[in-house]
Amino acid sequence: MTTETKLLKELQSKGTKDSAFSQLVSIYKERLYWHIRHIVKSHDDADDALQNTFIKAYRSINKFKGDSKIYSWLYRIATNEAITLINKNAKRQQISNEEAQQLAINNMQADVYFEGDAIQLKLQLAIATLPKKQQLVFNMKYFQDLKYREMSEILETSEGALKASYNIATKKIQAYLTNN
Repeated sequence: MTTETKLLKELQSKGTKDSAFSQLVSIYKERLYWHIRHIVKSHDDADDALQNTFIKAYRSINKFKGDSKIYSWLYRIATNEAITLINKNAKRQQISNEEAQQLAINNMQADVYFEGDAIQLKLQLAIATLPKKQQLVFNMKYFQDLKYREMSEILETSEGALKASYNIATKKIQAYLTNN
């Protein structure tokens, strides 16, 4: 029995669910936090989306069939939670998703948890010009160094499409950085 199979069995068992879930959170919280953070930009928003991710995972773990890895399943939930949060923020402020993201980038320097410099900020501005899917693919490949196979499971799309998206995204980012 693999470690993942054992963990899933413990997660879906009443007697061991809570301790197994604590273990799951311990294993994945930092990676998921940074995945979400690259999407939403703000520490507070990333914390909120991360908390919502784990709440959803806890509530629906018994429905998880094991068709993909737990890791891929959690990343998919985290990605959806991050996008939902961006949409909610935009709707609440009555602005477009793009404007909400631009606002978040502009607020990054004021964020006490932002450790980047001017170059990092410029990169974030370049990423923000990309379509949503290219942003996700670029963030997952560039910042988290995920394999295309893993990204394919998470985003439920072909590896070929992901490679194309990443290549297009890098060219657009290079062009942005060259021209700005």
